[in-house]
Amino acid sequence: MKRALIIRHVPYEGVAGYREPIEAAGYHVDRIDVADPGFASLDLAEPDLLIMMGGPMGVYEQEQHPWIACQLRRLARRLAADRPTLGVCFGAQMIAAALGARVYPGPAKEVGFHPVAVHGNAAGGPLRHIVEVPVLHWHGDTFTLPEGVELLASSHVYPHQAFSRGPNLLALQFHAEMGEDERFHIWLEQWPESVVEAGGDVASLRATHDTHGPRAAAAGRAMIADWLAQLA
Repeated sequence: MKRALIIRHVPYEGVAGYREPIEAAGYHVDRIDVADPGFASLDLAEPDLLIMMGGPMGVYEQEQHPWIACQLRRLARRLAADRPTLGVCFGAQMIAAALGARVYPGPAKEVGFHPVAVHGNAAGGPLRHIVEVPVLHWHGDTFTLPEGVELLASSHVYPHQAFSRGPNLLALQFHAEMGEDERFHIWLEQWPESVVEAGGDVASLRATHDTHGPRAAAAGRAMIADWLAQLA
């Protein structure tokens, strides 16, 4: 059986709705936390599929989180070998950094449910499932676009919302895995100030989650299923 490895940067950032299509595609799913003593020696080029999830830290906070630099070095080797890799939010920023881009704090928080604009040929690929679907955004960092990648999607807040490089690499700034996972409520409890900074309030976002969450999660599952089906 093929092996998928989830890198979890914090306990409340899991694969959520993406687990179902990953398992349906025939992968045995393992998980490791960056706090695990074995993480530093793990060969990130080995799994058939690598999934890196989100986290509240910034890629540039390497003094506070020494594992970031270690992970970036091993991730760069995996990407050089063109091994199938998916990054979500902080995971997407790590991919961008490993490909030589700059990750930095953006001018505004982007928190809430709204659609992304899917560009050009991407509208006929896996991201077609999220066209006009409000998906969850929760970040304040952004990145320059790495060389040699295709920009797939933008939002009205940040232009770099998704990119790919060939069939085996997908980086998603937004959280289409979320919408039916109870960990969303932990996010609200952990970072209510982020919701306020983005111009919202916790009660309204909770209600929006109840309204849009199931459709967003269903679209996210379909997107990942299509992406996995076309891996080289």
